[in-house]
Amino acid sequence: MSYIEPAPIKDKDNPLESMMQRFDKAVDLLGISEEMYYILKVPRKQVTVGLPVTMDSGEIRTFEGYRVIHSTILGPSKGGIRFDPDVNLDEVRALAAWMTWKCAVVDIPYGGAKGGVACNPREMSPGEIERLMRAYTTALLDVFGPDQDIPAPDMGTGPREMAWLMDEYSKSKGMTVPAVVTGKPLVLGGSLGRTEATGRGVMVSALAGMEKLRINPYRATAAVQGFGNVGSHAALLLRERGTAIHAISDISGAYYNDKGIDVADAIAYRDANKGSLEGYAKAEPISGDDLFTLPVDVLVPAAKEDVITRKNVSSIQARMIVEGANGPTSAKADDIINEKGIMVVPDILANAGGVTVSYFEWVQNRIGYKWTLERINRRTDRIMKDAFDKVYETSLKYKVSLRIAAYIVAIDKVASTYKYRGGF
Repeated sequence: MSYIEPAPIKDKDNPLESMMQRFDKAVDLLGISEEMYYILKVPRKQVTVGLPVTMDSGEIRTFEGYRVIHSTILGPSKGGIRFDPDVNLDEVRALAAWMTWKCAVVDIPYGGAKGGVACNPREMSPGEIERLMRAYTTALLDVFGPDQDIPAPDMGTGPREMAWLMDEYSKSKGMTVPAVVTGKPLVLGGSLGRTEATGRGVMVSALAGMEKLRINPYRATAAVQGFGNVGSHAALLLRERGTAIHAISDISGAYYNDKGIDVADAIAYRDANKGSLEGYAKAEPISGDDLFTLPVDVLVPAAKEDVITRKNVSSIQARMIVEGANGPTSAKADDIINEKGIMVVPDILANAGGVTVSYFEWVQNRIGYKWTLERINRRTDRIMKDAFDKVYETSLKYKVSLRIAAYIVAIDKVASTYKYRGGF
């Protein structure tokens, strides 16, 4: 399965408000001035474009597209492009801000951005999708650039769409510019390790959390909600390091085996079954809700937003939650989780492995040299572990959860950079 940058699919509330609740707490603890607060809050640039596209029928349809640049103070902005019917400006703004904090928390020299087009790619032909992506690229030629704004795949897009974007941008420059986008096919300058990058970051974060909680990974158990790119790779990599995966789930339901699930076998079954776990016979079917309440050491929500809420948080028995998706825990559930003493490795830290390898792809494109998979994995693991340790130390210093500590680390880095650069 191709890599996408994980992010909320469709927030039940307002994704911008959910992010801002955590942001505001961190800002208060840091004592950020009112002037700096608004500099950090307000996006640097918001672009809305109309995209006329000739459909296969000959009809011309106009789609609305967005690109939000939240920050460029640390470097060029970075963020995926989403093709989905529910794309809207508030969602894109939230995702762009998330990318700023995610890049800052793992100390990558990028700002945050996000883009999207309100469309339904499942009802469009490959030719229609190509024409839409090329129209979107052309409309944003003055925004994109390897030193300005670097897109990537998100929901509804993948390596194929990134290849079209790179090609359209390169035509406008009269030369091949692979560094304008990440998440490309390997043959066009994509990076090894990209597909499993986010799941690998989840694994590293989980092991780092187990170390702090003195959980032996060889005796640990885990449940993984979501068995797409992120969840399946996280489950596989955790299993390889000794952790028994007792439950997995996808849109077809959840599957439980108290002796542990053979993750590689489950992935092979899914891939041979049109991408679905439906009918998987080597585990007992259970409800998706029950997966969250299993007595496991580690719970990995890796599918969508707002799956841990005030309604089910009291029933969670896991000692640690590692957020493979963005926004899987509602802001209203945070206080209850903290009262229960559950460690949460937050989204902006746990799933930052993807943007880390995106950064490596960009670096390789810039220097014109490919790294080995072993080198990429080694550097990704080090960056993720260093980021976890810094967030953990910050949580002890401020006596806050890892989530708020991650925002403190990120916001402090961005705010300090503004001050040193004299950016206002």
